Amino acid sequence: MKRILISLLGATIAFGALGTSTYANGNSIESEVSEVIGTPYKYGGTTTAGFDCSGFILHIMDNYKLDLPRTSQTQAKTGSYVEKEDLRAGDLVFFNTNGRGISHAGIYIGENKFAHSSTSKGVTISSLSEGYYKDRYVTARRVLSNSMFEKVTKEIHK
Repeated sequence: MKRILISLLGATIAFGALGTSTYANGNSIESEVSEVIGTPYKYGGTTTAGFDCSGFILHIMDNYKLDLPRTSQTQAKTGSYVEKEDLRAGDLVFFNTNGRGISHAGIYIGENKFAHSSTSKGVTISSLSEGYYKDRYVTARRVLSNSMFEKVTKEIHK
């Protein structure tokens, strides 16, 4: 099943290459995510043995030398606010899934999709248009600097 998910993610990436963002280490957010698709959910988890949603974000963003706070609530206060229609790969998206404020987070990967660690599926890809997430979307934050993103854009078009 994990191989099928990785293959599907690979196809999505291949067909959506125009929206792909490559970072300083030469890898895209999408390729970093594809390496951990299917990793199980583990409350408090920050390793490939298991992730919670904010631990998953920490793992991926650590590949880009970004030092972020531990919880989704504090991650939602980091970086700069981004309008939903201005999201780009690498932006963090936040949800209220328990009725008490920010309680879930993921990484936007383009084409209205985001990667996250869900309690039921582990690391997976979902759509911001899905009713569950659409109804619970709260905000997004950009944690990658504009200069880093400009460098990324140049690397993509080489």
